[in-house]
Amino acid sequence: MIDRPQPATGFGIRAADTDDRAEIDRLYEICVRTAAAGEDATETFEAPRLPGEIFVGPYLRYAPELAWVLAQADQPASGYVLGVADTASFEQTLEREWWPALRDRYDPEAVREGTADARAWEWITHPPTAPAELAAAYPAHLHIDLLPEAQGGGDGSRLIRTLLGALRARGVRGVHLGVGKANTRAIGFYRHLGFERLTEGPGSLTLGMDLRA
Repeated sequence: MIDRPQPATGFGIRAADTDDRAEIDRLYEICVRTAAAGEDATETFEAPRLPGEIFVGPYLRYAPELAWVLAQADQPASGYVLGVADTASFEQTLEREWWPALRDRYDPEAVREGTADARAWEWITHPPTAPAELAAAYPAHLHIDLLPEAQGGGDGSRLIRTLLGALRARGVRGVHLGVGKANTRAIGFYRHLGFERLTEGPGSLTLGMDLRA
């Protein structure tokens, strides 16, 4: 476990407590509150846990050793970074164990076409996978989300560097992430940290970093 001292902002980094139901629920909450290009999407979902089911739950379940939270002393988390070292293996595990359970848990008849729930349901039923070339060169991937009160003080950079250090310690050669083109602030943040553009889709970019440098 990697724990970091608290900086001047008052936020410290600690390993996520994946056995604490309240902490898991908090990270799901952060996920939906940052799901609209970094803004709060809670009101756009009829089932607001759906983003967390995609971008939080499987990481806490299958890669808990690469999950950290940002929090002030004795306070709930205000941000997190989650990652996996082997994207291809992770995707195979989710198809065997995670997505089928979600498909059984949620009622597709209750999902209205064209809604945020429908877009999440499409991900659950037809989850995208990383191209083989990308997964070979940049096998790890990550997600990071911070609530507004935790932004702008350098703590997001500290979170990312904590994860990158753990990946390097495991000998991982590279890491990638996806970001919406509309989220220009996040794109600038990642590029400042050293991520470079790898591919571009209709509404998103894939950025990557070589961890051997």
